[in-house]
Amino acid sequence: MISKAMRLARVGSGSELAAALLVALGFPCIMLAAIIPNLWFFSAATAVTYLADRYLHHCGSYLINRLAAVRAGLSIRFLVRQLLLILLLSRMGYGEETLFYVTVACLLAFYGLQAPQSAMVTLIRLRRKLPVVTRNIDLAAVRIADAPPQRLTSRPAEKMLHLDVFSMVGVLVAIETGKEVIAYAGLGLTLVLAVCYLAALLPYVRPSRLVPPETKVLNAVGNWLAEYRPTVMLYFSGSKDSAYQVNMWLETMAQLGGRPMILLRERNIVPQLATTSVPVLCVPGGVHLMNLDLSSVRVALYAANVGKNIHLLRVPTMKHVFIGHGDSDKIASVNPYSKVYDEVWTAGRAGRDRYALADVGVRDEDIVEVGRPQLAAIQSWSGTGKNPIPTVLYAPTWEGWDDNPGNTSLLLAGENIVRRLLKAEQPVRLLYKPHPFTGTRSAKAKAVHLRITAMIEQAAAERATDPRWAEQSAALQGEQAEARAELARIEARLAELAGGGRTARDEAELSRDSLADPAREAETAKLKDEWNAASWRAQGWWEHRVITGAQMRLYDCFNESDAMVSDISSVVSDFIASGKPYAVTDSAELGEDEFRRQNTAVRAAVILSNSAAELDALLAAVTDPAADTLADARSELKQYLLGPDEPTSIVQFDTAVTELAAKSDARNAGVATSLGEPVGG
Repeated sequence: MISKAMRLARVGSGSELAAALLVALGFPCIMLAAIIPNLWFFSAATAVTYLADRYLHHCGSYLINRLAAVRAGLSIRFLVRQLLLILLLSRMGYGEETLFYVTVACLLAFYGLQAPQSAMVTLIRLRRKLPVVTRNIDLAAVRIADAPPQRLTSRPAEKMLHLDVFSMVGVLVAIETGKEVIAYAGLGLTLVLAVCYLAALLPYVRPSRLVPPETKVLNAVGNWLAEYRPTVMLYFSGSKDSAYQVNMWLETMAQLGGRPMILLRERNIVPQLATTSVPVLCVPGGVHLMNLDLSSVRVALYAANVGKNIHLLRVPTMKHVFIGHGDSDKIASVNPYSKVYDEVWTAGRAGRDRYALADVGVRDEDIVEVGRPQLAAIQSWSGTGKNPIPTVLYAPTWEGWDDNPGNTSLLLAGENIVRRLLKAEQPVRLLYKPHPFTGTRSAKAKAVHLRITAMIEQAAAERATDPRWAEQSAALQGEQAEARAELARIEARLAELAGGGRTARDEAELSRDSLADPAREAETAKLKDEWNAASWRAQGWWEHRVITGAQMRLYDCFNESDAMVSDISSVVSDFIASGKPYAVTDSAELGEDEFRRQNTAVRAAVILSNSAAELDALLAAVTDPAADTLADARSELKQYLLGPDEPTSIVQFDTAVTELAAKSDARNAGVATSLGEPVGG
């Protein structure tokens, strides 16, 4: 019953649902207490609504937005509480007393002060919003001032409105004690603090503290482009949850020759961007993008097929390439939209063959095999496990945009997979790393994910008290404590490197200060590697683990595991680079032969039905080399999917960029000659 109510209310926890109910019931109780009247009932109900309201805001509850949509927003709730206080005063015989009129006047004055406060905060936010967002681009010519302290601009309406607590408490205490001076003190304190809030905001609305006009910022960006003259660009548009699609290419971009640049289209992607020294320019406005001088760019790389790609595809002076964000047998890997690009780059021969079989209009001569530069960090399998018991990674993909049962194993097989691994006859450690989009479209997928998480956490708790692991746990206590201390140190240093000593920095200030710093980038990369290593050491090699978020990298999970269970996605193709045994679930129940025929990446996999009964074959391959009958097939498939080991993928990729840039130069020179214009870049 409670779970159903939580789903209907779209809340994340029972405490959130309870808080929502307290808010809903609290206001009628306040009104009833004022009418009766009953001072203590009124005080208790008022305190409950304050606390419950504050909790809902703190956890960012969906219900807060819904209340605003039905004209019960934050300001209205506070105003209603104040009106009910006045009603209480009237019902308790203060209607003709000085206290009544002073309370009404002070609360009206407080309400009036909220307008300039809201106006100033809005002005600061609007006028400190740049038309572009940058990283590693020098905007010194724009002269952007420091951002206001976060304590002034973060959730300002809540902070202002909650100042009425002093008035509320003062009046209620005065009613109880008969000492009206307490009410006047509370009312006065509310007004004084509100005026102080306005005074604190006032310096930040001066023109010198706001950002320069839009034209000046765009001119500075234009001047930087003219000086830097980028030659190869990674273009990306998408939601903040899709930031991983651009992050996977950052290291590759940094290793390219020429002058690389990253062009983003959504502001919310920038905070999700991993550390890089490559210049980053986020241009949300299509008109602004079209007015940028990108004539020096010779190659534009696209990591996703999205509508906003058309804003750059219209530029004929550069060659456009679809590189995608992974190699898989998903239908997205042969999207007909790919015809709009000059070339499509795939990891290996498999990508070329997919387009040929799909017959979507992508010509074979426009496909270039470049390998997968990102996979260099994946360690090859030695043939033996890392630890005394095998570690199996379960990394299902998300539910997709439709309800095709073959999209993800999570819905039909997920719980069976997890249950069989947790209850395997020979102990297994399970790592569960779901796709970042899991549950974003399907409530069923989210519910299954939560149940799997609960199963693993319960199994981990049981294993922590299992006598079989007591000796190992005791032996590793010192090392684990040391690892946890190291994690805290690394996290503090990473926060320091990311914040530059200031935490209250807005988008404009970050654009101003986020300049390329190779030393900082190198230290950040080193610390992230150390963080991952310490994170594994902080837990026992027998402990189950749920891994979410971007901090624990997928490839580190590959290196820690001895085998993987997944679905048809780029995760499988990437894991094949390790040479380790893997299993893929035939969730659509095509049958093993048809499933292998339709999906290249499963040719060397253990095929699982939705019951996951075939997991024993995977576990046998990990623990007994003689039982690993697919080892040769994995080696052959690796080259087919990902290309040869030599030359390295980054060399192949950089060569492809150089060759395509030459084609772009030749095209531009030919057009210039035909138009009788001087040839030049």
